[in-house]
Amino acid sequence: MKPQDIAKEVLQTEAKTLLDATAYIDDAFDQAVEIMYKTRGKCIITGVGKSGLIGAKIAATLASTGTPSFFIHPTEALHGDLGMIGAEDSVLAISYSGESEELIKILPHIKRFDIPLIAMAGNSDSTLAKYGDVFLSIHVEKEACPLGAAPTSSTTLTLALGDALAVALMKKRNFQAEDFASFHPGGSLGKRLFIKIEDVMRKENLPTISSDTSLKEALIVMSEGRLGNVLIVDQEKRLIGVLSDGDVRRALMQKDFSIDNAAIQYANCSPKTCQNERMLAAEALELIENYKIQMLPIVDESGHVKGVLHLHDLVEAGIKR
Repeated sequence: MKPQDIAKEVLQTEAKTLLDATAYIDDAFDQAVEIMYKTRGKCIITGVGKSGLIGAKIAATLASTGTPSFFIHPTEALHGDLGMIGAEDSVLAISYSGESEELIKILPHIKRFDIPLIAMAGNSDSTLAKYGDVFLSIHVEKEACPLGAAPTSSTTLTLALGDALAVALMKKRNFQAEDFASFHPGGSLGKRLFIKIEDVMRKENLPTISSDTSLKEALIVMSEGRLGNVLIVDQEKRLIGVLSDGDVRRALMQKDFSIDNAAIQYANCSPKTCQNERMLAAEALELIENYKIQMLPIVDESGHVKGVLHLHDLVEAGIKR
């Protein structure tokens, strides 16, 4: 069998596991969500081995989607980390067998705190399941591993069930994109929702010329400004035109072209501008793309230039549509 055929078989097996599991989602899931929703402290996730690795991911997903959460390893818990669990917390314990020795050892101590315990296991008769206030099944008919030994389908199901809990809690909390961005200010969504034009626009050393400046002089200013454009302003510094390198190339095709002519003769005297420097940079990017320009002048109500927003600045800031 080719590796690609093996890959297809693994994906089909794990996909079937997820679809089959939908038949077992019942009131217990609702109860688990309610427990986590009403938790005033943290939702503690714990597990050993592969279940622990999946548990750490579930904890991270919960924490980034509005449910305070962190992962504790059972062995570390036995050696002092139980002190991290408080009376207002809840615990989600994961073990496919439901009999992992390290995990079972901490269950009596967790119950001593009299806090809710959500048990996630493959066996409803296991020790873990019996300790739990709520039992969520992660039983699978078949692991994708040909030996049936390495956790594959079962870990995929556990991960997906953790995602389902997180999404259900997001909806219950009415968790919005703005909330997500506040937890990920350095991410692409955070940048889209928080960075404004004023944060990235250029305000100093702008390539500006007067209306009587020759094209030859304008090209020098354009080159020094490194924006591929020059701003043409009147005596009161109000924007009256923009000359781009594209305008210059088109001018070269004119019969009466002269490098000594006034630059404004070849400029766009109705340039697209923006007066709202508090506009989100992502929205400004949309304007730039729709207008098919590289630079957006930022002006006040009277047309005085306050700065420019260049496409390259947005790209460097990580702003994407």
